[in-house]
Amino acid sequence: MKLIIATIKPFKLEEVREALTGIGVKGMMVTEIKGFGAQSGHTEIYRGAEYAVNFVPKVKLEIVVTAAMADQVVSTIAATAKTDKIGDGKIFVLDVESAVRVRTGETNEDAL
Repeated sequence: MKLIIATIKPFKLEEVREALTGIGVKGMMVTEIKGFGAQSGHTEIYRGAEYAVNFVPKVKLEIVVTAAMADQVVSTIAATAKTDKIGDGKIFVLDVESAVRVRTGETNEDAL
């Protein structure tokens, strides 16, 4: 099993969710986050004063899938979340040692 962690622009969330559902992803966790990467934030003007926005709003997706499905999920997220502008996000893939569905006690891939 693989844990896919993706940070994307917030306005892309629904489009990414629909694309992932379309390829068979059955669930995901979504968290609103703030962070910065290569762009290191940006400046904005509010009421005539310029100020620095050091942390940019993002959405973090956490998805656990079978190892066989991981590449398809990564490519779907990358293609759907892409805007060709700085700050499109990042995707990380990690190994998952075990999983348990609390309600039924099912384990590993059966718990997904």
